[in-house]
Amino acid sequence: MKKLILILSILSAFVFTNCKDKNEETAVNQVINTSSNEQQKLKRYEVKSGEIEYSIKTSGTMMGGTVTGNGTEKLLFKEWGALEIVEEKSTTTTKINVFGHQKNEISKVHTLNKLDNGDSYSVDFDAKIIYKNKDMGMEMTKMFQPNKDAGKVGKNMLEGIGGKKVGNETFLGYDCEIWETMGTKQWIYKGVTLKLEANVMGITTSKEAKSVKFNISIPDSKFNLPDFPISKIDDFMGGKGFEGSNEDSDQYIDAMKNMTFEQWKEEVKNDPEIQQMTEEELKEAYQMIQKMIQLKNN
Repeated sequence: MKKLILILSILSAFVFTNCKDKNEETAVNQVINTSSNEQQKLKRYEVKSGEIEYSIKTSGTMMGGTVTGNGTEKLLFKEWGALEIVEEKSTTTTKINVFGHQKNEISKVHTLNKLDNGDSYSVDFDAKIIYKNKDMGMEMTKMFQPNKDAGKVGKNMLEGIGGKKVGNETFLGYDCEIWETMGTKQWIYKGVTLKLEANVMGITTSKEAKSVKFNISIPDSKFNLPDFPISKIDDFMGGKGFEGSNEDSDQYIDAMKNMTFEQWKEEVKNDPEIQQMTEEELKEAYQMIQKMIQLKNN
């Protein structure tokens, strides 16, 4: 599932526009340029706030074993997605035949991730620590595409990695665009994924919203994290998240453009998320970054 998480984290920053009101679409997708002393802000979704509860199911075979799992996920966001928290609780059972005897391996996952205006926080409940870095999608958008229509860039990115829109469908009363890419099918409403189906390496995963509330009042306390120590780590660009001038940005983008896959991999090797990715998934991440650079120059 790392590949899916990677793709969604990048693409969610761009807003998959499907608003029928063109005036609203233009206003919502606009990048908000603040003064030179303030950080650029992006509207990630076309709805101001939301609370969504999902169910998750997993099944398939891997390395000769049978995999089944289920879980829940809760998404809360406000400020058009600039402030967001996602909590997942799931259990996966893998049945393996070892020398004629069936063995059940049970894995429980509890994750809590927060996005706060470009800063990303990931809670490790086992180690009782919170890792902080720069969010991949937000940083890539601010650095590579600060002045372009966010919705258009998102669709260009999807198409650039082989994705395509296959239609529209009403899900839970919401008119969603359906996009398919790299074994993943998503039902997206105003930038928010309400349903997802994926088949990766023989494992089928589905995530469906069961409860959806948009444009509601959410107290700041709902975005609080556990009282664990915070550890800052290098981000996906090797700790070089950009907050400088346009000239600095161009220089760094030029460096990224000329960086080989092996050089980039060395830069990001300390990122815990990166460490859990396969070689294939790392190459896909690298290729997406290079695609972003190409889009900037078009």
